[in-house]
Amino acid sequence: MAASGATPIQRLAGVATLFSAALWWGSLTTVCFLIAPLLFVYLPTPAMAGQLAAKLFTVQTWVSCACALVLLLGLRSNTASMHVSRAQSAMLFIALGMLLALLAEFGVSPRIVARENHRLWHSVGVLLYSLQWCCAALVLWKTPLRSETAA
Repeated sequence: MAASGATPIQRLAGVATLFSAALWWGSLTTVCFLIAPLLFVYLPTPAMAGQLAAKLFTVQTWVSCACALVLLLGLRSNTASMHVSRAQSAMLFIALGMLLALLAEFGVSPRIVARENHRLWHSVGVLLYSLQWCCAALVLWKTPLRSETAA
């Protein structure tokens, strides 16, 4: 966000950027560390849990992509108020995180669902998801708070 004389659009972009970073990281964390494990605990069979988990991870991919797009747009409008290298670094991690989400969804997930060399592809999927989680955490860390950008 820009200084206190920022336009309402600039303020909205700053809030949307921070909110999107928090939503991206928080949703990845919730799906991976809370919801998916609970599916395997409470559903009657691992197959049922796996099918539902696959659907949730698909939804998470689209949440990740939407958050990443909002972040890219928001950081683009906030670059003047952020240190340029910090903004460029955040944009790099946003793009990488989105790429990892799409790669997992369209490259790895179909192989897991088809149970094609399940152990290998599940491990690759976990790795891609973990790397995306790290990207989202770094973006959240690099997203400026209002107090950091106020004049």
